[in-house]
Amino acid sequence: MKSKLIRLAAKPQGLPQANDFSIAETTLPPLTEGQLALQALYISVDPYLRAAMAGGHPPNIHPGDVMISRGLAAVTATAHKDFKPGDIVMGYMEWRDRQVCSANGLEILDPQNLPLSTYLSVLGSTGLSAYFFLQTIGFPKPGQTMVVSGAAGAVGSIAGQIGKIYGSKVIGIVGSDEKAAFITSLGMDAAINYKTTPNIAAALGQLCPEGIDLYFDNVGGFISDAVFAHMNNYGRVVVSGSIANYNDQEVAMGPRLLPIIMAKKLLLQGFLIGDYKDRFKEGREQLRQWINEDKIHYRETIIKGFEQLPTAFIGLFSGQNEGKMLVEI
Repeated sequence: MKSKLIRLAAKPQGLPQANDFSIAETTLPPLTEGQLALQALYISVDPYLRAAMAGGHPPNIHPGDVMISRGLAAVTATAHKDFKPGDIVMGYMEWRDRQVCSANGLEILDPQNLPLSTYLSVLGSTGLSAYFFLQTIGFPKPGQTMVVSGAAGAVGSIAGQIGKIYGSKVIGIVGSDEKAAFITSLGMDAAINYKTTPNIAAALGQLCPEGIDLYFDNVGGFISDAVFAHMNNYGRVVVSGSIANYNDQEVAMGPRLLPIIMAKKLLLQGFLIGDYKDRFKEGREQLRQWINEDKIHYRETIIKGFEQLPTAFIGLFSGQNEGKMLVEI
């Protein structure tokens, strides 16, 4: 059986380009003990893949490697006693339309009346990131002010809604008026379009006269510089991503944050969602409950066609997505 695959052809220089990827076709090997044959259904594209290409996020991706990220697939044949044809599985998968791989690390899904795609969005690593990072680092509290950068994205849009569930005032920072309307429709208190706001720090000062207690940062760069200027004493900073800097070819300079962190006694912590894998069931159950209670809404940007994977990935860096970006195979 033939399989289409996508490799990283060259290490991107700055913003990834279409010619940094190559599409090929190979013949799949026969199954051996413990393996599955899979037909891809959805593949996730995520900003962290750019950091992996630069050697800054495990597992690193080098030129010549087949791209890999989380995906959903149907089992078409099996040589493993715990899987049967027709099972829907999720896990890290190569960018292939069909593949033969080990069953290790793959999870059989039970959709429970929600679309399959939600296991890569609101019930997947993005929704779980928002949940666990706020539960264990951010601690949103009633009456406090929370700011979310990248607030219309896959993680930010869920994080902002969780902040509201816990009674915080939530301000989102986005890159278009359409995204501003989207996040306020989700219940966030206000939005700042950083592309049309000449002075983000001044805008934050107007919207957050009481200061900022919690910052959920998906972006980094000059946006975060503006937020740090308004952090309250003993504020918490959750570092979820730094997409503003993933494509930098030189070290970006900005305010030196350590004096601010010391003077304001800030807690700043980063994380990787894999550290919480033993608690994924707990997180999914809570997120599912909030969805059923109409407390959390989600949006997915789904592009159809295996060959569109590089285009979808590149689109992340120009804000082509609202919510989670997925490719339907």
